[in-house]
Amino acid sequence: MTGRRAQTRQLNDGITAIDTECARPQQDASHLIVEGGRAAFVDTGNNESVPLLMDALQQQGLDASAVDFVFLTHIHLDHAGGAGLLMQALPKALCVVHPRGAPHMVDPARLIAGTEAVYGIAETRAMYGDIQAIDAARIRAAEDEQWFELGGRKMQTLYTEGHALHHYCLNDPQSRGVFTGDSFGVSYRELDTAAGEFIFPTSTPTQFDPDAAHVSIDRIMACNPERLYLTHYSRVRDLQRLAADMHAGIDAYTDMALANKDAEEPHDAIEALMAAYLKSGVKKHGFKGDDDALHAILEIDILLNTKGLVSWLARLKKQGA
Repeated sequence: MTGRRAQTRQLNDGITAIDTECARPQQDASHLIVEGGRAAFVDTGNNESVPLLMDALQQQGLDASAVDFVFLTHIHLDHAGGAGLLMQALPKALCVVHPRGAPHMVDPARLIAGTEAVYGIAETRAMYGDIQAIDAARIRAAEDEQWFELGGRKMQTLYTEGHALHHYCLNDPQSRGVFTGDSFGVSYRELDTAAGEFIFPTSTPTQFDPDAAHVSIDRIMACNPERLYLTHYSRVRDLQRLAADMHAGIDAYTDMALANKDAEEPHDAIEALMAAYLKSGVKKHGFKGDDDALHAILEIDILLNTKGLVSWLARLKKQGA
């Protein structure tokens, strides 16, 4: 697993952001935490990301035996698709995952099938390759509010539903930060302006729940963080403003979905509303790039957020809401 040079950014408190190059540059980050000569990864990208993670480890002067943990905030394949292959390269590491996600890392068949239902079989294989299982003996099912110790540094798993039922965030008091996976949305560095970071929720199928998403944001902020480390994409810091934007975004998503709840085929209408909402928000934030550049950045999220809202409406109908 050599030959590819990882694009990394040294952050604070022994944390390095690694571009997994999953989907496109600066779309998906893994974070490497180093403390007392010991190391942990938070989220992994896909199989093709694994050589980059190993190179980032070498850039820190560490070898594979220094890694104690692979923390998976949740098991969507842009976060965990490479976990099985990575674990094969890390002889001492334990994989820490939510109890709901743990069985799917041991036997990823249903996880793969669910991803194929969203992207299609060919696209799933092209993006994620052959997903590797993880030996059950090397998996630790994280409890809510459980503490893990890395080289004397204590970090805590906090359950945060809303994006997925099997999601946790990793609270890191030493850095005054939280690794949020997708529970605090998406903030791409290409969209930063003089007004700061732009952020929006991710309602990826199939478990989006706006009420739980609001609760998760509040739980993250209750840690009194000074910075958050998002998988999409890395560190943000203007947290009071961003939390308010996240709450407003969840409400906007809810409104655009409910406006189409009686439509027989709501997808196209919601997709148009989603595209307009995100693009207009970015432009109001001061983005100066052209429409093609903006569409290239947001295209994946527009599609996935739309599918997530359609899935949420279908669940509401089943519940008779």
